[in-house]
Amino acid sequence: MVYVKRKNHETIGAMLRRFTRRVQQSGILIRARRGRFYQPPPSKRATKDRALRRMGVIKEKRRLIKLGKLDEEIRG
Repeated sequence: MVYVKRKNHETIGAMLRRFTRRVQQSGILIRARRGRFYQPPPSKRATKDRALRRMGVIKEKRRLIKLGKLDEEIRG
């Protein structure tokens, strides 16, 4: 954690600039931005569930096409 104490006769702006420079040099911001959109890999169970759901949707779509209940535009 970055900590900055105000020096004698130092303006708030100068202290803020010094603080920002320290934060940039420490690399905290870069690490935070890098991990911002990180999503842990799904578990094996979640992967299998997703695959089964996808297979079920494809199977249902084929069945509806065969019965003629699915329009040409939706087939894609």
